[in-house]
Formats: sequence, C-alpha cells, structure tokens
Amino acid sequence: MSKRKGLSLEEKRKRMLEMFFEKKEVFQLKEVEKIASKEKGITSMAVKDVLQSLVDDNMVDSDRIGTSNYFWAFPSKASQARKRTLKDITNQLQESEKKRKMMKQAVGKASVGRESTDNREEILMKLSEKEALHSKLQAELEMYKEIDPEVLDQIKQQTVVAQEAANRWTDNVFSIKSWCKKKFGMEEKLLNKQFGISEDFDYVD
Repeated sequence: MSKRKGLSLEEKRKRMLEMFFEKKEVFQLKEVEKIASKEKGITSMAVKDVLQSLVDDNMVDSDRIGTSNYFWAFPSKASQARKRTLKDITNQLQESEKKRKMMKQAVGKASVGRESTDNREEILMKLSEKEALHSKLQAELEMYKEIDPEVLDQIKQQTVVAQEAANRWTDNVFSIKSWCKKKFGMEEKLLNKQFGISEDFDYVD
C-alpha cells in the first residue's frame, strides 16, 4: 500500500481556522494541539507553527494573560477581513483605471502636431540626398587627392558647391526645428527623433 500523503501547510491552516470557527471559543496552545490533532488530523508537532502563521496573518487573534497565551478566531472577524480586502482591491483597481485614462489622454495630447506630413517627408528625402552626395564627393576627393592638381581643384570646387547646397538645407532644417520648438513646445531630442534627424546633424565643414 502507498503511504498516505500528508497535509500541505495551506490545508493545515484551513483546517485549524475551521476548528476555531466551529468551536467559537478561546483556547490555550495545549488545547489547540489536542483538538487539532484529534479532529483535524494536524499533528501536535505542527500545530504551533501553523497557529503562529495564522496569528502573523491576523487570521487568528492572540493575547497573553499572566503566564499563558490564549488564541481565538470568530467567523464575524473573518467576514469583515474579507470585506476590507475586497474594498482595498476595488480601490486599487479604480485607481489603476484612473491612471490608465490619464496616461491615454497625455499620449493623445503629446501626439498633436507631430503627425507625418508631405512637407516633412520631402525635407527628409532632400536632406538624405544631399548627405549622400556629400559622402560621395568626399570619397572621390579622397580617391583623387594624390593625382593631377587640376582634377583635384575641380573636385574641390564641386565639393564647395555641394557643401554650400548642403548647408543651405541645413539652415532650412534648423529653421523648421526652431519653428516647431516654438509652435509646439517640443524638446530638441524628441524633435530629432520624430523627424529622423541624427544627434550629430550639423553644418558641413
């Protein structure tokens, strides 16, 4: 035959609490050990720890009178405790729902004026083209730097033209950024993120 499985701590706690509710009396530890062992199948060695866990969780009341400790728990208190717990959970739920609504409203307000527009996309496309052209010319300049001086001068002139064009667009971007910051109160980092502008974006030297 297989061994009988012992009671879990939670089962012991439940049975001991039932004992107090059924008896509706005040007991000393020795009496709890005797009744719990006889009627609820809780070994006397385990009674003290189980009882203390219930006291710690305010499910069983305890008081010391003279040299003796007394324990009791009545159904009315358990009912009140459940009602308090339910009320606390309900209040927490309502508070969480209130915060959720506030966050949703804040996100909605923060999104105003930051929608994607055709103008924004056009500026970003042209900016990308100028940055690509600048990178290409810089690479060509590096490749030809040790050859004919006339070719080098020509490349330099093209680079200057491209640099001036890039810087004009850089001026435009900075002007638009300044307008957005004043108009919508946007921070520099958030503005760069929204428009896809890198943190090190600046004039071309």
